[in-house]
Amino acid sequence: MGHFATFADFLQMGKHGLYVWLSYGIAFGIFAYNIVSVALAKRQFFNKAKRQARREEIKS
Repeated sequence: MGHFATFADFLQMGKHGLYVWLSYGIAFGIFAYNIVSVALAKRQFFNKAKRQARREEIKS
């Protein structure tokens, strides 16, 4: 592990493990939210565009 003697020491991060791993968890959660929200918005945009194209096709 380089700087740490054991895996438990690595997880504890010199008594700061809670803060370190919580920070990583929050950052991961924000990244995941951003990816999912963009994917959902993209899907919603294309579904709306398809519905609009069908409406315009029926009018013609």
